[in-house]
Amino acid sequence: MPHPARRSSPSRRTLHLGVLGSLLVLVGGLVISAVPASSWVADLPWRHSMPGRMSGLVVVVGGLGLLSAAWIRLWRAAGHGRADLRLVRTATVLWSAPLLLAPPLFSRDGWSYAAQGELTRLGLSPYRWGPGVLSGPVVEAVDPRWLGTPTPYGPLPLLWGAGTARLVDSPWAMVVGHRVLALAGLAVLAWALPRLAAWTRYDAALVSALVLPSPLVLAHGVGGLHNDLLVAGLGAAALVVATERGWLLGAATGGLAAAVKLPGGLVCLGVLLVSLPVDAGLRERVGRGAQVALVSVATLVGVGVVAGTGSGWVHALGVPGTVHTPLALSATLELLLPGARLLAQAAALALVAWLALRGRTGDPGAALRASALALTATVLLSPVVHPWYALWCLPLAAACHLRGRALALLVWFSFALGITAPLDSELRGLHVAIALTATLVVGLAIALTWAVRPSALPPPARRRVRPSLPG
Repeated sequence: MPHPARRSSPSRRTLHLGVLGSLLVLVGGLVISAVPASSWVADLPWRHSMPGRMSGLVVVVGGLGLLSAAWIRLWRAAGHGRADLRLVRTATVLWSAPLLLAPPLFSRDGWSYAAQGELTRLGLSPYRWGPGVLSGPVVEAVDPRWLGTPTPYGPLPLLWGAGTARLVDSPWAMVVGHRVLALAGLAVLAWALPRLAAWTRYDAALVSALVLPSPLVLAHGVGGLHNDLLVAGLGAAALVVATERGWLLGAATGGLAAAVKLPGGLVCLGVLLVSLPVDAGLRERVGRGAQVALVSVATLVGVGVVAGTGSGWVHALGVPGTVHTPLALSATLELLLPGARLLAQAAALALVAWLALRGRTGDPGAALRASALALTATVLLSPVVHPWYALWCLPLAAACHLRGRALALLVWFSFALGITAPLDSELRGLHVAIALTATLVVGLAIALTWAVRPSALPPPARRRVRPSLPG
């Protein structure tokens, strides 16, 4: 029998590999990320030369590669029963920790969050005013494209941002405050995933390993501190709460998800289905649907009242549509087929309505799959798609006990959307940097894609459902 120290050494090596990768992302991020001109980081000499920025890109991509390799080793070990839920959560904490104090990575959105929080603190609704009405360090790193536009986000992050702005006056500290909010979403997701996995008799450690320390979550959720990670956590929690505590609390939690980003409220579809008896009829579905909608909308409006912003987010929902993103299939089709965006959104709404009226009721696993399908369709058919939008659906899909090619596709997207994070808008016009980054990313993708081919995946491990799940 192998010595215990030897048996655990691969786990330690995996943890160390991920920590090293995260540290490299932090170091390289200080060179390539946008920061306020008044911060000490802005004076680093490497930031002001092409060789320095190229070196920073190499360090960041290398760090993401190490994180991806460590992640692959971790979920393979979980799939073969050699990594438990505690180890997965430990890895997530260790790999996230170096990024806590980093500037917003791979996007300037974090600086916009800080400015919007300051607007809310001053009593200026970010649904009417853009960050450009402010002056000083808080707007120095905001993307010029968004200086004059209102925010399309819900009132919950604005309320949090205003509270953060009352405690600190440094834009960097405000950004760290918003990253804490993203990490709160990650913690809620870590709590909910084992419970969701139990519904499909899937292994809790494997599901958690697929999601929590993935390149997608670490690069865009933690590093980029996007609100979508909070949406993912609250959406998963809404399903669990609806099943364990009743539809009323589940609908309220779904309303909180919508109060971050409106599409998060689609998880209320699962709340509706899981709260009805088996084979519920049309009248029961419509009645419960109205109740769930009323509670979730009341929660959304209530958060806006507390934040002092009201429901002005309705008028700002079109702001994201002012940009074209390569991942938006409907926007690309619009060039060939006028009206494709509208048709795509209508198709997504039709699917949600069909699932609400025809989806299986009284079955938590079926409610989970319906929610994952609805959110996946919403992302794919959205007129604007950023890589971090995948956080809405991939965590729920991971708990659906996917096998074979479907599992390989989920893993590949989690890897690809994370590893390509450095190809962000900050490289706009920097053709040499784009070429170098793309070459590095493609090289890593070829090397690591071989590791996530269907034949290399662990067997679809099942878990025995216990009366009490790990918390």
